[in-house]
Amino acid sequence: MSESQQPQGAPTGAPAPGPSRKPIVLAMAALAVVGAGLLWFALRDKPELSEPATPSATPPVAAAPTPEAETAAPATPTVPLPPLGQSDARVRELVVSLSPMPELAKWLASTEDLVRRFTTAAGNIAEGESPRAALSFMAPAGIFQVVEREGRTFIAPESYSRYDGVSRVFGSLDTRASVRTYQTLKPLIDTAYQEISRPGQRFDQTLSNAIQKILDTPVPEGELEVVDTPGVNYAYAAPELEQLSAAQKHLLRMGPGNARIIQSKLRELQGALSLPRASR
Repeated sequence: MSESQQPQGAPTGAPAPGPSRKPIVLAMAALAVVGAGLLWFALRDKPELSEPATPSATPPVAAAPTPEAETAAPATPTVPLPPLGQSDARVRELVVSLSPMPELAKWLASTEDLVRRFTTAAGNIAEGESPRAALSFMAPAGIFQVVEREGRTFIAPESYSRYDGVSRVFGSLDTRASVRTYQTLKPLIDTAYQEISRPGQRFDQTLSNAIQKILDTPVPEGELEVVDTPGVNYAYAAPELEQLSAAQKHLLRMGPGNARIIQSKLRELQGALSLPRASR
């Protein structure tokens, strides 16, 4: 976790830990706003995406459930879907109902190419990277702040509170409805993922890996200490935290309370989705 420095005080305004000043969320989360509302992450630092491929002229259509699937779980209705490049309106219509919180509708209305953003963010988090380009519309207001006591520097509570809205929305997601929405949009999600994945990769596995990456993040009790590093950066004082992936370190920057809300909802979604076992 690196952090740009400014003159320090109690509290001191400074950009958040990491090379970039605009954290976003949640993988893992993150990632929840698009498709199944699964992964949010207030993360950052991803190079700009390449130009998306031209969508097929033939709209993908969700496959009808088999008799076996109907007996194993509630069937997801077959829903005609638009082409990937024209899917934002349909995605907003489906996803906005997953939470009563007004922030969700605001995020959905403020950005485009939602399915591609979702799949890209999931892929970034699964690799331990920060999906800044994909989830920049969820960047929190305000600036990162620290507080100094007895010669030591800690992340200020005001920095954590910037993420209260994100964790509140994510925690309020209807788990069963999120799963149905994910299943409905799966043909579009798979199409988008094929544009950026290596041959043979499946999005379900990538999503499972991304969720597990966030669940494996240790969330310490108490304050998080940061230290100055050469140049213009901060770093976590604890070596075991500083060596975490960029995605995991930015989950910690949300604060212990918000991070645990995110992890709790991800456990619910992980079980409800019946995803493949995460690869280590």
